[in-house]
Amino acid sequence: MTIPSIQDADKAFTAKDYQTAESIYLDILNIDINNYNNENRSKSEKIIELQEKSIINLSKIYNINEDESKLIELINKSKIIMSGSFAKSKTSKIIKILLDVLENSFNWKNNSLTNSLNNSIKITNECIQWSIDQKRTFLQQSLKIRLSLLYYKNKNYMESLKIINPLIKEFKKLDDKTSLVDVQLLECKNYFQLKNFIKSRASLTSARTSANSIYCPSSIQAELDLMSGILNAQDKDFKTAYSYFYEAFENYQLHETKNDLNNEIEDNKSIKVLKYMILCKIMIERIDEINPLLKQKSCQKFINKSDIEAMKSVSNSYKNRSLKDLENSLKIYSKELTLDPIIRSHLSDLYDSLFQKNLLKLIEPYSCIEINHICSMIGLPKDVIESKLSNMILDKIIFGVLDQGNGCLIIYDEPIKDESYDYSLEIIKQMSNAVDLLYEKASTLS
Repeated sequence: MTIPSIQDADKAFTAKDYQTAESIYLDILNIDINNYNNENRSKSEKIIELQEKSIINLSKIYNINEDESKLIELINKSKIIMSGSFAKSKTSKIIKILLDVLENSFNWKNNSLTNSLNNSIKITNECIQWSIDQKRTFLQQSLKIRLSLLYYKNKNYMESLKIINPLIKEFKKLDDKTSLVDVQLLECKNYFQLKNFIKSRASLTSARTSANSIYCPSSIQAELDLMSGILNAQDKDFKTAYSYFYEAFENYQLHETKNDLNNEIEDNKSIKVLKYMILCKIMIERIDEINPLLKQKSCQKFINKSDIEAMKSVSNSYKNRSLKDLENSLKIYSKELTLDPIIRSHLSDLYDSLFQKNLLKLIEPYSCIEINHICSMIGLPKDVIESKLSNMILDKIIFGVLDQGNGCLIIYDEPIKDESYDYSLEIIKQMSNAVDLLYEKASTLS
């Protein structure tokens, strides 16, 4: 039996004659390896290599042609071909490549992220069952990690955690710290999305502890620092959060690959972290430090990105204490600001803070000002303005009173605190202590 020439298929693939290339690659996959196992071992190994290359190149063809049905058919066919004849390492490699192509199919014109994730979840479940039947434990575990990540991306957090919890026990028994870090980090992300911040911090602490005992790649270290920054930002500790975000940004810059798609993914992560760094600077009111940050060499290639422009627009609004400018920024850069869950979670606080600063800016020159005049300058309803002013008075941010009968705000001078009372109380306290000591000494003498 003559073996189809893979060189002809490669030439057709290079010449973009995908139909001819596909036909030859499929002929190679149809070769029954069992016919050669008994005759010639070296020949059977050569056929396995040809079939491996054929599967990978077919996945590339189906990716280029955006043919989902043929890609799924290839995955199912590959499982039959690889059963028993392929080495475990090669099997894991091929399955990973095929599932990666299927997962990234949301980039295709006639496909969506939801459809891509649903198909990936379905096929990954089938591959897990196949790995159990084939008794390939390590492949099964890696596929389960992938499945839990797919559930996380699909916002099905409880399903993701159902897979993670048994995996953590397994990896602890095997002392597989590398896989344990990945799973604990994913557990941290799931709990964060479920708003269970206590368990999220506990998972992150466990992941950091596991990572300290092994060599941790820069990409994983970046993910750990990113989650640390997000959790600190959640606690309003933006100074500490900024330092973690900076570390994450540096680690993402270190992680470069030969794959353009992977580099693009890393760049997107770097942009996201840079957005969080700018957010921290805004929240701690260090607006002047944003431009020097963006002038750093590592930030140069991102400064013209729409996400960074959005954050710069927000920082300028905050610097000018202009609520109207912030609202305009939210309209212009709606996608960049409101679709990011971390940015969105802090926007309400930022809005309230800017609202407060804007009111202080407007009433600063007056001792009495009409509320209607404030409404006309800010462009918000009267009830919203009155509610905010009353809260600011109660919080002692401004000293004054709302005269609702006349529809105005009367502002008082900030009362000067007389420190002589505090000093007097401190003197009395010290004298009381001295009298108590003298009484104790007198008691011992008698």
